[in-house]
Amino acid sequence: MYTLKAADWRPQHFKWEVKNRVGTITLNRPDRKNPLTFESYAELRDTFHKLQYASDVRTVVFTGEGGNFCSGGDVHEIIGPLTKMDMTGLLAFTRMTGNLIKEMRTCPQPIISAIDGICVGAGAIIAMASDMRYATPAAKTGFLFVKVGLAGCDMGACSILPRIIGQGRASELLYTGRMMTADEGQAWGYFNAIVAQDKLMETAQNMAQSLADGPAFAHSVTKKCLHQEWNQTIDQALETEAEAQAICMQTKDFERAYHAFVNKTKPNFEGN
Repeated sequence: MYTLKAADWRPQHFKWEVKNRVGTITLNRPDRKNPLTFESYAELRDTFHKLQYASDVRTVVFTGEGGNFCSGGDVHEIIGPLTKMDMTGLLAFTRMTGNLIKEMRTCPQPIISAIDGICVGAGAIIAMASDMRYATPAAKTGFLFVKVGLAGCDMGACSILPRIIGQGRASELLYTGRMMTADEGQAWGYFNAIVAQDKLMETAQNMAQSLADGPAFAHSVTKKCLHQEWNQTIDQALETEAEAQAICMQTKDFERAYHAFVNKTKPNFEGN
C-alpha cells in the first residue's frame, strides 16, 4: 500500500504540524487576518488530497493565527488579478477553489475547524466544509460574496450551508452577506460549541485526539457516508450503510473492541 509520512511535509503557505496522529493546519498571515492567495489555495487543495495516503494522520484541525480564522481571498493578490482575467482563467480559478472543498470532503480524516474572530468569504467556506466547528464568542462568520458583486453560490455554499443551518437561514446569509454571530451559529447548529478564547485550541485538539484514538477506518467510512448520502434516497442510503457496516465488521478494530468489552478493558484501536 502506498503511504506518505505527513509529518515530513513542509508547506510553504501555512503552518503544518503532526502530533499524536493529529495534523494541524494554521493560516499564518495574522497581520492581514490570514487571507488566502492563489498559492495557498492550491497548496491546501494538494495537502488534503495527499491526506488519503497519510499513514500518520487520523484527524485534522484547521485554525488561524492572531485572533482570526481567515479573511478570505486576499483583495490585492486574488480579487484584483481576477478582474483582469478572461473566462478561461476565471473558470480555472473557481474550479480550483471548488476542488479544495472536494478534497476536504473526500479525504478520509475528519476535519475540525477552530474559529476565532474573522471567518469570512473563503474562510467561512473552509469552516463550513469541515466536519465540526468550535468557535469563540468573538467569532464572526460571513459569506461576503454579494459584497463584491458575486453570487452566494461559491465553493459549494448553496449545497452545504442549507444542510447545516436550514434553507431560510442560509438564504439570508448568502443574499445579504451579513455576519452570523457566534450565538446565532451555535443556536442554528453551525457551531458544535462556543468556548473561551484560551480554551479554543484545547477543545478542538481534545476532540481531534479523541477521534484519532478511535477506529480510524470506521471514522473514514462514517465521513464518506455522511457525504455521499446527500444524493441518495432512504432505500439507497440503507443499502450503502449495510454494505459499509459489513465491511467495518471485517476489521481488526471491530474484533479488538469485542475482546476489550469481554475483558472489561479499553480497546486499543489501530485503524485497521
